Amino acid sequence: MKTMQLTSTQRIEDNPLKERDVGVPQPDDPDVLIQVDACGLCHTDLHVIEGELPPKRSPLTPGHQVIGVVERMGREVSGRTIGERVGVAWLHRACGECAWCSSGDENLCERALFTGYDVDGGYAEYIKAPGNFVYSIPRVFTSEQAAPLMCAGIIGFRSLRMSGIKPGERLGLFGFGASAHLAIQVARYWGCEVFVFSRSAEHRKLAEKLGAAWTGNSDDVPPSPLDAAVSFAPAGELVPKALKVLRKGGALALAGLYMSPIPSFDYSLLYQERKITSVANSTRRDGNDFLKLAGEIPVKTETELFPLAEANRALQRLKSGKIRGAGVLKINGS
Repeated sequence: MKTMQLTSTQRIEDNPLKERDVGVPQPDDPDVLIQVDACGLCHTDLHVIEGELPPKRSPLTPGHQVIGVVERMGREVSGRTIGERVGVAWLHRACGECAWCSSGDENLCERALFTGYDVDGGYAEYIKAPGNFVYSIPRVFTSEQAAPLMCAGIIGFRSLRMSGIKPGERLGLFGFGASAHLAIQVARYWGCEVFVFSRSAEHRKLAEKLGAAWTGNSDDVPPSPLDAAVSFAPAGELVPKALKVLRKGGALALAGLYMSPIPSFDYSLLYQERKITSVANSTRRDGNDFLKLAGEIPVKTETELFPLAEANRALQRLKSGKIRGAGVLKINGS
């Protein structure tokens, strides 16, 4: 099978992903083998490829927003069928035994493994994954439309939950890439008034198209204080700027797996019970709840498609902010 592999961390501008022909992975007893239709691009892929996250294995096939069709199943798999279209997300598996898993917080499992980081991901024609950690995909979505839902969508949804935003409240979104363009649709479905902060005029235009009540740069002051905010940009300097426009008792959720250093700021920005929380991965409950909701809305994904062999170029466009909506590698299927 064809795959795009990373053997050593490098800047994406140096084209570190190399096309390789390797054997099709063999599913173990708990696994399903999936023929990949499409795989979404994520900033986390860049953090892995460029070494901002410590390397776990080499060679590695990145990619953790995977949509495909079940081709084979291990003996222990239940609840899945051959030919079923499924999705694979960042959380490859959790141990199911630790205190975190027992309490429903499997996203914090100490022994968790992650797709496209600890194990090979979806920049390939086939992938294997535990049958009880893959997701059924609503029929309303094509594979290309569904791919960004598997991380950008699920993480965006968890970020909204972690921010404590309630229906009808004012929500701020900092950065308007793949996650934010999905999160705004959920927030608008909940009747929230959404304020979007982005340095990109094109991204602000998309936000307005998707129902943003106001758009501006991160230094601009919105017309009303925010009840909650989510920062999707891996830029620590946005944290004090977001706190500055947050109401008393409001919360700021930081959605990135990686973030540049947060500068020091005056305590008055945090005082009056404002809160900052990180968003660490997601649970299967988040994924199932979001996909059900996404199918009901239905969420619309703005995608830019690339062939598998052009993964380096696609990620370069992602890094430079030139992708409108979400980038997706088109691999198999229709």
